[in-house]
Amino acid sequence: MSTPSTDSSSPYLKKPWTPFYAKGVRSEIPNIPYENIGAMISSSAQRFGNRDAFITCLANGMEGKITFAQAEEYSNQFAAFLLKELQLQKGDRVAIQMPNCIAYPIALFGILKAGCVVVNVNPLYTDREMEHAFNDSAATVLIIIDMFADKLPRVLPKTGIKHVITVSVADFFPLPLKALIKTLLKIKKQVPECTVPHLPFREALAAGQTRMAQSENAWARAGGNAQQALALPNVSLDDLAALQYTGGTTGVSKGAMLTHRNLLSNVYQILEFAKVTISTGQETIITALPLYHIFAFSVNCLSFFEEGATNILIPSPRPISNLKKAFSKHDITWMTGVNTLFNALCNEQWFVQNPPKKMKMAIAGGAALLSATAEKWANVVGTPVIEGYGLTETSPVLTFNPIGSKVKKDCIGVPMPSTEIRLVDDSGQDVKVGEPGELIARGPQIMAGYWKRPEETEKTIKGGWLYTGDVAVMDSDGYFKIVDRKKDMILVSGFNVYPNEVEDCIAKHPEVLEVAVIGIPDGASGEAVKAYVVPRSPTLTQDALRAHCKEMLTAYKVPRFVEFRKELPKTPIGKILRKDLRAEFLAAQQKNS
Repeated sequence: MSTPSTDSSSPYLKKPWTPFYAKGVRSEIPNIPYENIGAMISSSAQRFGNRDAFITCLANGMEGKITFAQAEEYSNQFAAFLLKELQLQKGDRVAIQMPNCIAYPIALFGILKAGCVVVNVNPLYTDREMEHAFNDSAATVLIIIDMFADKLPRVLPKTGIKHVITVSVADFFPLPLKALIKTLLKIKKQVPECTVPHLPFREALAAGQTRMAQSENAWARAGGNAQQALALPNVSLDDLAALQYTGGTTGVSKGAMLTHRNLLSNVYQILEFAKVTISTGQETIITALPLYHIFAFSVNCLSFFEEGATNILIPSPRPISNLKKAFSKHDITWMTGVNTLFNALCNEQWFVQNPPKKMKMAIAGGAALLSATAEKWANVVGTPVIEGYGLTETSPVLTFNPIGSKVKKDCIGVPMPSTEIRLVDDSGQDVKVGEPGELIARGPQIMAGYWKRPEETEKTIKGGWLYTGDVAVMDSDGYFKIVDRKKDMILVSGFNVYPNEVEDCIAKHPEVLEVAVIGIPDGASGEAVKAYVVPRSPTLTQDALRAHCKEMLTAYKVPRFVEFRKELPKTPIGKILRKDLRAEFLAAQQKNS
């Protein structure tokens, strides 16, 4: 990988996209007004006080909630617990392993206030994946949902975890509902016995509250105040805030080091773009994507908290009917999601018959938004789903369609304020407008590097530019379109075939529910195009699907092979896993050879 050129005639250095920002949107974000994320949390809590901050909405409609003031109070207690009870030091890593529930933001905010580093861990991780995340990060504390505590006796002896705090889905529900939820979970045998030493989350908060009271009394006698009593460490913008594990642009799972500056910069980049339509202190956003994923982490949990929005937390969006009560009980104004989530909602009769009436906008990310899905959503809801783009390594948002200005279909929009983007060839030279090249980016949201992996960092960040591994094109207005992942590109007889384009074509067929396209080895052409399709109707045939593709695609892009499936492999956020389909095919081929 070469360092990108610095040709002054480069079309990207001229930033042709800035004239398309909405009126009043600045091309550069101002200085961050807080010294760290914890200070932002405290400021929002003070401004929005008794407004509901987080509401956990279960599939049956039962709800638990906390206000902004309570989020501040409880997170202070948890920070005190970490610092005074567990004696953690600034920079120590604390793992969070839970689905969307009220305990998540409390734990997150408390960890950051304590100057510790958040390690987000998927609750569905296997033993091996948990061991890797805990050992690689050197986490010493784990906050885990009790429903998955049965893994701990096998995993903990192989890690450096010293303290376990267990969370119940029923935490922060009103007492009668809490008892009912715990009874239902017990009847369904969904909460295994935790056989390792642990402390319930509510008891950890109580211990933190006691520690704070003791310190407050001591400070009061000395003439101090309650805030001084908490004795939070001095956390700067350049201190590490989170280790966000990702496959990265290359190689195995590794921790992207995101600083307080990275995350807060992205918060204010997002809010600068969205300010033309966000009503401070009046929005309600539904959070179906997991908060441990960088998309919902930064957009829903941090950015919308700063704007005083109410977050409706969905513990699991599967089945999709789990969202029904949340939509019926609340006036949802914003939503984040991936293509599969929006597509699934548009195929639910309850959603189609009674779509959200106050929805301002839906934000798509995490995977390519297919135009067929965007069209269905607009027809059902009456307002658009707008696509953005980013990576875990970029905190995550790099581009977005300019809200309140010119929105283009089938594109990821324009660079965020204070963000530079270029498209380069394999030698690092800028490609011409309209030509495909690898997207590289520079800005304050770019990670500090990969945790304990300097060589991987050097491969990914060159001269301050992050190489994304994504292939894109830029039009004359400065709008970008992702062609595909560089590694997912299919080479058919020397011609490049991008799976996104083929998938978008197939998704337009009225009898197709979901689709994934991969390249498979072929002796004659090098690679051949194979499509995996979840049909809406059993009458759909391979020949009919190929005939549909031939009307829209040149011959070498038309899938040579089509396989029908009942479902496709997905990540927890609903992103279809091409790599799993590719691995499955190669394993079957090797077995049969």
